[in-house]
Amino acid sequence: MTDLFTSVNWLGVVAAFVPYFMLGGLWFTVFFKKPYAISLGKENKMPEKPAPIFIVGPALCTLVITIATALLMYALPVDTMSAAIGFGLIVGVGYLAANTMNIAINPNIPKPIMYGIISSAYHLAGILIVCVILFAMK
Repeated sequence: MTDLFTSVNWLGVVAAFVPYFMLGGLWFTVFFKKPYAISLGKENKMPEKPAPIFIVGPALCTLVITIATALLMYALPVDTMSAAIGFGLIVGVGYLAANTMNIAINPNIPKPIMYGIISSAYHLAGILIVCVILFAMK
């Protein structure tokens, strides 16, 4: 296991983390701002300045996802760009999107399917970016 940690290109991890995290900021505040607010039942509320947890929390989660993906890509035979994209689709759909939809199906989320689709699509796009960058910098 120690060899796995030392074989990961940590600069690649940082290079993959940054666009994934930045995409989240754009996804929810620019690209899908209104649909996301509707999915949360907040379409008529004025936007507030987010508390630090709403920036730091997603950053930490995205970093953990990026590190776990890098470790898996180094441990598994992801040796072509098409394999990296395929791996991203498996992780994106099989774990990130499925788990996001599961979390969305919650009585506290007014439009769970809409919320799940918006958030799942973000994670799928983000993990594909991560996998492409990690492979390119391997």
